[in-house]
Amino acid sequence: MAQQELILIETLCTHYEVEISFVDTLYSLGLIEIHTIEQVRFIPEENVGDLEKMIRIHQDLEVNPEGIDVILNLLSKVDDLKNELAETKSKLRRFELTHP
Repeated sequence: MAQQELILIETLCTHYEVEISFVDTLYSLGLIEIHTIEQVRFIPEENVGDLEKMIRIHQDLEVNPEGIDVILNLLSKVDDLKNELAETKSKLRRFELTHP
Protein backbone atom coordinates (compact mmCIF):
# COMPACT_ATOMS: atom_id res chain seq x y z
CA MET A 1 0.00 0.00 0.00
CA ALA A 2 1.33 3.45 -0.90
CA GLN A 3 2.25 5.77 1.93
CA GLN A 4 -0.38 8.40 2.55
CA GLU A 5 0.72 12.04 2.57
CA LEU A 6 -0.49 13.86 5.69
CA ILE A 7 -0.90 17.59 6.28
CA LEU A 8 -0.55 19.08 9.75
CA ILE A 9 -3.89 20.43 10.98
CA GLU A 10 -2.33 23.53 12.52
CA THR A 11 -0.75 24.39 9.15
CA LEU A 12 -4.10 24.08 7.38
CA CYS A 13 -5.89 26.15 10.02
CA THR A 14 -3.31 28.92 9.74
CA HIS A 15 -3.42 28.87 5.94
CA TYR A 16 -7.24 28.93 5.73
CA GLU A 17 -7.68 31.17 8.78
CA VAL A 18 -9.98 28.83 10.68
CA GLU A 19 -9.97 27.75 14.29
CA ILE A 20 -8.79 24.27 15.20
CA SER A 21 -12.10 23.85 17.03
CA PHE A 22 -13.88 24.16 13.65
CA VAL A 23 -11.83 21.24 12.31
CA ASP A 24 -12.50 19.31 15.52
CA THR A 25 -16.23 19.81 15.06
CA LEU A 26 -16.06 18.62 11.45
CA TYR A 27 -14.23 15.54 12.71
CA SER A 28 -16.77 14.89 15.47
CA LEU A 29 -19.56 15.04 12.84
CA GLY A 30 -17.68 12.49 10.74
CA LEU A 31 -17.09 14.94 7.89
CA ILE A 32 -13.30 14.67 7.84
CA GLU A 33 -10.69 12.08 8.67
CA ILE A 34 -7.94 12.87 11.16
CA HIS A 35 -4.83 10.79 11.83
CA THR A 36 -2.90 11.18 15.08
CA ILE A 37 0.78 10.30 15.18
CA GLU A 38 2.62 10.83 18.45
CA GLN A 39 -0.09 13.24 19.65
CA VAL A 40 0.19 15.36 16.48
CA ARG A 41 -2.91 15.51 14.30
CA PHE A 42 -2.97 15.38 10.52
CA ILE A 43 -5.43 15.31 7.63
CA PRO A 44 -4.73 13.07 4.64
CA GLU A 45 -3.67 15.18 1.66
CA GLU A 46 -6.35 13.60 -0.53
CA ASN A 47 -9.04 14.99 1.82
CA VAL A 48 -7.81 18.59 1.81
CA GLY A 49 -10.07 19.44 -1.15
CA ASP A 50 -13.12 18.34 0.83
CA LEU A 51 -11.94 20.39 3.80
CA GLU A 52 -11.47 23.42 1.53
CA LYS A 53 -15.06 23.04 0.29
CA MET A 54 -16.33 22.94 3.88
CA ILE A 55 -14.28 25.99 4.83
CA ARG A 56 -15.65 27.94 1.84
CA ILE A 57 -19.22 27.02 2.78
CA HIS A 58 -18.52 28.07 6.36
CA GLN A 59 -16.76 31.35 5.55
CA ASP A 60 -18.61 32.49 2.42
CA LEU A 61 -22.12 31.44 3.42
CA GLU A 62 -21.67 31.60 7.21
CA VAL A 63 -22.96 28.05 7.63
CA ASN A 64 -22.22 26.20 10.86
CA PRO A 65 -20.70 22.69 10.80
CA GLU A 66 -24.07 20.99 11.27
CA GLY A 67 -25.41 22.93 8.27
CA ILE A 68 -22.35 21.92 6.27
CA ASP A 69 -23.21 18.29 7.01
CA VAL A 70 -26.74 18.83 5.67
CA ILE A 71 -25.46 20.65 2.57
CA LEU A 72 -22.93 17.93 1.77
CA ASN A 73 -25.59 15.23 2.16
CA LEU A 74 -27.93 17.11 -0.18
CA LEU A 75 -25.15 17.64 -2.73
CA SER A 76 -24.38 13.93 -2.59
CA LYS A 77 -28.03 13.09 -3.22
CA VAL A 78 -28.13 15.52 -6.16
CA ASP A 79 -25.05 13.81 -7.65
CA ASP A 80 -26.68 10.41 -7.17
CA LEU A 81 -29.85 11.63 -8.91
CA LYS A 82 -27.82 13.09 -11.80
CA ASN A 83 -26.08 9.75 -12.27
CA GLU A 84 -29.37 7.88 -12.11
CA LEU A 85 -30.91 10.25 -14.65
CA ALA A 86 -27.96 9.83 -17.04
CA GLU A 87 -28.23 6.04 -16.72
CA THR A 88 -31.98 6.15 -17.36
CA LYS A 89 -31.48 8.36 -20.43
CA SER A 90 -28.92 5.93 -21.76
CA LYS A 91 -31.29 2.99 -21.29
CA LEU A 92 -34.08 4.94 -22.98
CA ARG A 93 -31.87 5.70 -25.99
CA ARG A 94 -30.96 2.01 -26.31
CA PHE A 95 -34.63 1.07 -26.09
CA GLU A 96 -35.58 3.63 -28.74
CA LEU A 97 -32.90 2.28 -31.09
CA THR A 98 -34.09 -1.32 -30.74
CA HIS A 99 -37.81 -0.46 -30.85
CA PRO A 100 -38.32 2.21 -33.52
